[in-house]
Amino acid sequence: MARNDVADAAAEAEDLPDPESLVDRESEVDIDEIFSDEFVAANTNFETFDELVAASPSDASSADELERVGSGAWDDFVAAETDFADEKEFVFAARDHWVSERLDL
Repeated sequence: MARNDVADAAAEAEDLPDPESLVDRESEVDIDEIFSDEFVAANTNFETFDELVAASPSDASSADELERVGSGAWDDFVAAETDFADEKEFVFAARDHWVSERLDL
C-alpha cells in the first residue's frame, strides 16, 4: 500500500486506534516485523527478508547482518530483486504496509 493510499484509508476509517497503543515512541520495531514474510514474498523474488539479505552481494546471511551490505550495492540489488527502484522506496513501502496492517486498513 503506497503512502498516499495509507493516508487516504486512514482518513476514511471511522475508528483508528491510538498510535501509541500500537507502538510507543521509545519502542523499536524489529526489522523482520517491518519486512514481514508476506510483504517480502509479494514484492521481491524471495520468501523472507533473511533470504533476501543472504542473497545480496555481501557476506551477510540474515537481516541482523544487513549493515555488511554496502549502500550502493544494496540499492542495485533492491532494484534488481524487488518491485522497487532503490532502498528508500523499498523501506517506505514496507513501513506503509506495516502501518496499514497495524491499523487494519
